[in-house]
Amino acid sequence: MPSVVTPMPVARARQDLFDVLAGQREVPEEGLHELARAAGWPVPDTLQAVVLATPAEAPQLAAALGHALIGNVEGYTCLFVPDPATQTRARLEAALKGRPAAVGHVVPATDTASSLRWARYLLTLAPSRVGPESRPAFVDDHLSALLLLQDESLADALTSRWLGPLEELTPRQSERLEVTLLAWLEGGGAPEAAKLLHVHPQTVRYRLRQIEKLFGPVLRDPRTRFELEMALRSRRLMAHVRSYRARAGRRARAVASSIRPLGMAREARVNGL
Repeated sequence: MPSVVTPMPVARARQDLFDVLAGQREVPEEGLHELARAAGWPVPDTLQAVVLATPAEAPQLAAALGHALIGNVEGYTCLFVPDPATQTRARLEAALKGRPAAVGHVVPATDTASSLRWARYLLTLAPSRVGPESRPAFVDDHLSALLLLQDESLADALTSRWLGPLEELTPRQSERLEVTLLAWLEGGGAPEAAKLLHVHPQTVRYRLRQIEKLFGPVLRDPRTRFELEMALRSRRLMAHVRSYRARAGRRARAVASSIRPLGMAREARVNGL
């Protein structure tokens, strides 16, 4: 008697399909097509990941976004939005308004894990404010920052290599010259830097003379100026990230310290507290 193949339940197939697209398990190409058929979710040419800070109303949100595929990755509820070209930014913003979320970049279906990875990383950098005015963060808006932040060790090496001349200054002096140098590199001249910093051009020129004494003729080299700008941006981004992580850590410790063990809670009730 020929064996009977039991069809895979749709919910199980969808979860397995999500795991494959998320890079959490591997299957051969024909296995992916079989999963897609069992899940009733044809894999499109391109996908876009959305990562939610909270799972509230995720099924309704998935339906609003072209029947997106739902799954979980390390505690995060994630969606894979099919055919992103049909999901305009305005539609994504409207659907995600009021919830902390991050939207990944559009990728081929074979690279979905990349969109998911960077959306998750961006969500860890963005404050998780919940409220009617909350807006999703888009990876496309932070591409250069995410590139600079993808390896903290290399970012530290870059700043150490190029910003060493500022190390002998006081923190206040260093900060003043850093912002001036970055504004000069961005603006292309003292008047443009003065506008960015809201100071008099003569103030910028004075600081630039100090900067030239510290860095020397390397400031005339285009490649050096490019790497200096990368180093300055990296330092400011890393300072922001470390500050955010420190605040998040303090909040987590404060919440943990406010939770009393069950035994203490029972004892408190016995004592009339």
